[in-house]
Order: sequence, then structure tokens, then C-alpha cells
Amino acid sequence: MKRILLTAIVLLSSLLANAQVETIAGKWQTIDDKTGELKSLVQIFKATNGKYYGKVLELYKDKDAVCSKCEGENHNKPIVGMMVVRDMVIDGDVMRGTILDPASGKVYYATLSLEGSSKLKVRGSLDKKGFIGRTQYWKRSK
Repeated sequence: MKRILLTAIVLLSSLLANAQVETIAGKWQTIDDKTGELKSLVQIFKATNGKYYGKVLELYKDKDAVCSKCEGENHNKPIVGMMVVRDMVIDGDVMRGTILDPASGKVYYATLSLEGSSKLKVRGSLDKKGFIGRTQYWKRSK
């Protein structure tokens, strides 16, 4: 009986964690962590490969900006339409993958986690553990 109860609790916990992470999909307003101003609108979605990605739908200021500091396929490409969040997979109550900072052109390890239903904690870091980096909070768009 204890074994069945323990199995049920583990299964329910797993389902609840996945349900919370699933709600990360949607439109998010990015906020400049230095000025507090809205920067862009990013759509996070689940791809057919089961991973999550985030695409810039709109820039609020320099609408025609390009990623001049990016390397490779994104070099001098418009930021609008660019995939900035990539390969996010569920890892417990967070998602792990990478994030591109179009201002610097650098790609960082990233974690995404919900804080309530309308706030997304976005942590970009130099290391996979997230010790060296910075955190932004994105706001769910209605």
C-alpha cells in the first residue's frame, strides 16, 4: 500500500512540474534589466522535436535593428524573427537550453522558470550551473 501511495505521489509531482513548465509557452515582454523599459516581444513555443524555442516577434524601439555582433547565420540579420531562445528542455521545475543576447551577439546557457503565472525568470550564464551570469524577468503579454 505504501509503495502504491509513493508511486502515486511521485507521478502526481512529475505531472504538476511538467504542467507548470508547459505554461511557459506564450508571448513574453522582455524588460531591460538596467533601465526597466520594455525591449521586445518574444513568442515561446514547443516545437515538434519536443524542445522549446523563443522567437522575437517585435522590438519596441529600434524596430529595424540587426544583430551586427552575431556570428554565423545571424550576422547582420534582423532581430525581429530571430530565434533567441533555443533547445529548451524540461529539467525538474525549470527549462534548460541556450539564449542569444542580440546586443552582444553572444550565446549563453539559460534557464527559464515561472514565478507566478505572469512572470518568467530568465537566467543567462557562462556556465551550465548558472553561477556566473545575470537574471532578467519577463512579463507575460496579454
